[in-house]
Amino acid sequence: MVRIGAKKRTALFAILVTLILLLVLAVPALAVNFGELDGDGHPHVGLLVFDVDGSPAWRCSGTLLSPTVMLTAGHCTYGTSGGRVWFEADVDAGIPGNGYPGGGGTSIEFSEIHTHPQYVPGAFYLYDVGVVILSQPVQTNTYGALADVGLLDGLATKRGRQDLSFTVVGYGLQSVKPTLQADRVRYRGAVTLIDVKGTAGIPAGTSATFTNNPGKGNGQGGTCFGDSGGPIFYGDSNVVAAVTSYGLNANCAGTGGGYRVDTADDQAFINQLLH
Repeated sequence: MVRIGAKKRTALFAILVTLILLLVLAVPALAVNFGELDGDGHPHVGLLVFDVDGSPAWRCSGTLLSPTVMLTAGHCTYGTSGGRVWFEADVDAGIPGNGYPGGGGTSIEFSEIHTHPQYVPGAFYLYDVGVVILSQPVQTNTYGALADVGLLDGLATKRGRQDLSFTVVGYGLQSVKPTLQADRVRYRGAVTLIDVKGTAGIPAGTSATFTNNPGKGNGQGGTCFGDSGGPIFYGDSNVVAAVTSYGLNANCAGTGGGYRVDTADDQAFINQLLH
């Protein structure tokens, strides 16, 4: 049975910023908080639907690194049996002809799904990276590029971190309160780096924290359920410094966490699958 609403995992008070379920009955799903419509800004970012036991179960966001390789979060890929992706900026507008969520239409099926070999569900934040291989190539003018190893460490030592802007892109929640909204639409938002030292028991070196839906001068957006796996780009570039991983607030406010992909271990896992 396809579950309705938002799938959330809680660990050490961290609430996953992800896994919006696919069909809305009572509670709709939303996108990047206080962001703006992305339109054609990031055509290499797609909406991924993952199957469990052959049926659509949840959705995440992800980034094309090559015509057939997409980067996402490990908690999105783990335990899944298949899936597919859409790259339209507004997936809602194409339903039912685009095949969402079961496939067909404009979707592209996954041929392979990979989760970091050291990923553990109970401590997802330690190795929260996954890769999907597409069954057919996608040609676009821009692909995501992995950040140089140690990029975030270098930035975190600089003064004026509040001025270091990152761009989050995804198909998740726009807001939780006072209203919910179920847009399967690509949004983007601006966030700033808080720290790379870990939080709420999450150790340093695995994740970075960013302003998340601050609303009052500390950024222009944030991430929420369904954005998981989506890119956190350095500035307005195509350089992926982290993937959206978790939040510390059920209302998707305050602080959001990105799983770092600027580490040697994670890049070794990703690069072996790039082709």
